[in-house]
Amino acid sequence: MPSSPEYPEEGELVVSTVQGVKNFGAFVALDEYDNREGFIHVSEIATGWVKYIRDYVKEGQKIVCKVVEVDRSKGHVNLSLKQVNDHQRREKIQLWKNENKARKLLDILAERIGEDPKKFHDDVGLRLIGEFSSLYSALEAVAADPSVLKKGGFTGKWVAQFEQMASENISPASVRIDGMLEITSTKPDGIDDIMSALSEGVRTGEDFEITIQYVGAPKYRLLVTAGDYKKAEDEIKKSADHIVRAVTKLGGSGKFTRSQ
Repeated sequence: MPSSPEYPEEGELVVSTVQGVKNFGAFVALDEYDNREGFIHVSEIATGWVKYIRDYVKEGQKIVCKVVEVDRSKGHVNLSLKQVNDHQRREKIQLWKNENKARKLLDILAERIGEDPKKFHDDVGLRLIGEFSSLYSALEAVAADPSVLKKGGFTGKWVAQFEQMASENISPASVRIDGMLEITSTKPDGIDDIMSALSEGVRTGEDFEITIQYVGAPKYRLLVTAGDYKKAEDEIKKSADHIVRAVTKLGGSGKFTRSQ
């Protein structure tokens, strides 16, 4: 596979495999950094007092941690489990799975054209990562526009095979997130005001769609489908803010809670 930096950066989220659990913390292998060892102190396992550390981590478990300190001179990578929320964990695991899938597909492609997989990764994989930020992003881009490699100056017998592989294995990317709105109005025509406010949040753009589902007064579920999490998070916040402002202006009240 393409070579990766020797150490992660502070603040980065990393996929790790728990190797050993002690009373004072857990030792893990960093999956994306050649299984370099990392350490999670018991104080970074969970919020509050941790009585039994094995209630939170076990040998062989895949977890997502945040890098809190890197000491290259000593080879130490200190991590935190408690600083990663559920949304971050899900997103990171999905990105990691996607990249593993892309690397396996690149191995298959190398074998199809009679190239050594490692050399092919070094010669082609690194170029794709440099151009598209990741191998999976390259596959997504080609699935959306098969001519993107040629436009970018990529040539060789592998290009047509890569285009075919992208179209066969990659679906258009999309993510879906949601949150709960609580909207109330005590006015006689309050339901009209609520419906008017909710209409402020229903929008469809080129790469996102926002819908609202009635749950039961006063609750409404706000759903956003978008091309990536950042876009989805931006749009759900805008939509919720519009709705709450609109109902408040009409004499009602509202609040939004993002689902975890």
